[in-house]
Amino acid sequence: MTFLTDFADQAVMLPVVAAIALVLAAFGRRRAALVWLGVTGVTFVLVLVLKLGFQACGPVFGPWDLRSPSGHTAAASVVAGGLAALLTGRPRTALPIATLAALTIGFSRLELGFHSLPEVVMGAIVGVAGAAVFSRLAGPAPRRGPVWLLAVAVGVAMLSHGFRLPAEAAIRHASHGLLDFVPACRQ
Repeated sequence: MTFLTDFADQAVMLPVVAAIALVLAAFGRRRAALVWLGVTGVTFVLVLVLKLGFQACGPVFGPWDLRSPSGHTAAASVVAGGLAALLTGRPRTALPIATLAALTIGFSRLELGFHSLPEVVMGAIVGVAGAAVFSRLAGPAPRRGPVWLLAVAVGVAMLSHGFRLPAEAAIRHASHGLLDFVPACRQ
């Protein structure tokens, strides 16, 4: 399971996102590259904000076992769904692929004990929503280069696989005391 879940680590996802944007720009799809960077960036930032909020204000969300929405699940679903939309030019393709990625990586996160079911579901919702937004804004499929797009994405993922960013510790540290001004969040 670790082998599988490592494909969705930010150490893999960030280079894949950058590589896809570069290929899109190289093939004259600058608007798609900007939309890709914008939507994936907003998705990643939204997960970060949710993680900071849930960790800083844990007592409020305690009954639902929400401490840290799954960033791996969100990243995998927005990238896989967005890539499917780019390759096919069909917005309807993004949702099933994004959902499949969310289920696959979400299951691995549960199996490894890194997240609770509500945390995986929240990550999936954010990632699938990001893929849906991207698929609507991306425009038509490229007339040339979809094979390059896929090859570069897979190649970068394979080269980056196994590396990990220690984001959780940094997020946990940053969230400490962050929302102490809210009475319900004081621990």
